[in-house]
Amino acid sequence: MSEIGAIFRAAFELILRWDSNLGEIVTLSLYVTFFAVALACCIGLPLGAAVGVFRFPGRTAATVLLNTLMGLPPVVVGLGVYLMLSASGPLGPLRLLYTPTAMIIAQLVLVTPIIAALARQITEDLNREYADQFTSLGVGPFRKLWAVLWDGRYSLLTVALAGFGRAVAEVGAVMIVGGNINHVTRVMTTSIALETSKGNLNLALALGVVLLAIAMAVNAVAMAVRASAMRAAYV
Repeated sequence: MSEIGAIFRAAFELILRWDSNLGEIVTLSLYVTFFAVALACCIGLPLGAAVGVFRFPGRTAATVLLNTLMGLPPVVVGLGVYLMLSASGPLGPLRLLYTPTAMIIAQLVLVTPIIAALARQITEDLNREYADQFTSLGVGPFRKLWAVLWDGRYSLLTVALAGFGRAVAEVGAVMIVGGNINHVTRVMTTSIALETSKGNLNLALALGVVLLAIAMAVNAVAMAVRASAMRAAYV
């Protein structure tokens, strides 16, 4: 027990004095995740809303596909991105493999279907709720799209936060395409796995605590946004 207590004390000391190695890893993790989720929102929100609002042949198949892609195994995503970025792959000349950009691409592929599928459900429900008003006002399809995106902004922000939480905890895909290279592509999740295997439990635990704190902060913001949306609905 005393040894475990010593590990906890050392881990919290690393956090309190914000060890340079710890700070570098956390900063890179947040950088990769923020960019990946921002790009995923730019693609996933309008894509999901389009499937939720527009009526077109194959819409049911598109819905099933989005829902299926929500469960993409991270290692499969990592393998697919690796093949695309490897020297023999179509994007090999760009030399993106084992860079933060490759990690952003992997997280983007992983998170975009989640955001799109959740956005589809939200916008479809809103479009159904406002169907009579849209018909009476003669609102066109693209104005409908904008209207449901704006009206559902609080719920869609929660979707974005859910995507962020999923991306920041990712390990399999970023390990494959990033390589877990020190000072280059080492993020929190891959560092925890590596440091634990090396027996450096102080840093591994410190990173785990920071990761949990980030997850809690994301959940707290999501709950606050949801509460604000509910209050706005009753005003």
